[in-house]
Amino acid sequence: MKAVVWHGRGDVRVDEVPDPVIQEPTDAIVRVTSSGLCGSDLHLYDPLTPFMTEGDILGHEPMGVVEEVGPEVPNLSPGDRVVMPFQIACGSCFMCSQNLQTQCETTQNREYGTGGSLFGYTKLYGQVPGGQAEYLRVPQAHYGPVKVPEGPADDRFLYLSDVLPTAWQAVAYADVPEGGTLTVLGLGPIGDMACRIALHRGASKVIGVDLVPERLERARARGVEVLDLTEHGAEGVADVIRDRTGGRGTDAVIDAVGMEAHGSAVAEAAQKSTKLLPKKLAEKLMTTAGVDRLAAFQLAVDAVRRGGTISLSGVYGGMSDPLPMLTLFDKQIQLRMGQANVRRWVPDVLPLLTDEDVLGVDGFATHHVPLAKAPEAYEMFQKKTDGAVKVVFQP
Repeated sequence: MKAVVWHGRGDVRVDEVPDPVIQEPTDAIVRVTSSGLCGSDLHLYDPLTPFMTEGDILGHEPMGVVEEVGPEVPNLSPGDRVVMPFQIACGSCFMCSQNLQTQCETTQNREYGTGGSLFGYTKLYGQVPGGQAEYLRVPQAHYGPVKVPEGPADDRFLYLSDVLPTAWQAVAYADVPEGGTLTVLGLGPIGDMACRIALHRGASKVIGVDLVPERLERARARGVEVLDLTEHGAEGVADVIRDRTGGRGTDAVIDAVGMEAHGSAVAEAAQKSTKLLPKKLAEKLMTTAGVDRLAAFQLAVDAVRRGGTISLSGVYGGMSDPLPMLTLFDKQIQLRMGQANVRRWVPDVLPLLTDEDVLGVDGFATHHVPLAKAPEAYEMFQKKTDGAVKVVFQP
């Protein structure tokens, strides 16, 4: 089969690789019909490369049709249309019973002290071959895959794999009161969808911050008040947010940017220094002394009102990040974060996809491309050219 394979920093290729096979009785084999390109994939394209191995198959946002199931997968049959959550969870351990599927004790990666395994995501998270491929082996298939109706095009359901539950959890963790206010930092796929969900759930004002004109315009068209970071600067943005909220700041802020925020020169230099080190030393640096670019988080601390909540959905990977603890304590800020527990939120999200398209998922993707064009798509998405906000591969 063909698959998107990592060969080095900034080097992904479409290779011919062996077809996956059933390895465990709880496995399934799925023929992939669509697979998303996520901002987290770009972390593997550059800053998290010390944990990648040449030959790793990328992608963690797949859906498709079941081809084969193991003997302990009674709930799926060949021909079923399914979406795969990006994390791999058993559904029966203590953590899964607490709806913390990203912490699944069956698939935890204890060697690295990390949570449950993820599709297509470094040896820190199990090094499980990903879904930017023609076929996918799905471990724990008795629990993970979500069956979806036949009929609508893939885009109606594809984002259940990551975008929708991640954005839903970001808004849920933000705990915006009815009629309250929210700032969303970063209007990529997660930030954009978080804005839509917050408005759908009753926020009276959602302010979106970005520096890419096409992303600002997309959010504005959905009723979001937008601020251009390049026009106002970080301090100016926080001042404008306070001006629009009675001098206080918004009730909550979602940081949908994460480790690659602009404006943190020292942290950027530290990230880039791993390129110059041997692989084992680079791994050690990232796991013990890695730092993030914290410009977005610092802006979140500034823009949220006293007693408000910051919800982190953008991925952070640093181990020695200098946090503004005095301000966090003084402002009595609540902080929530983590990878989305997909199965936790499916019952809330799926009903919104089976009738009217209230969140605009049918037109959410800006680009649909064949798998063969993956290298060009990664470069386009990283450089934010051609209005790329969400890219979907179709094998």
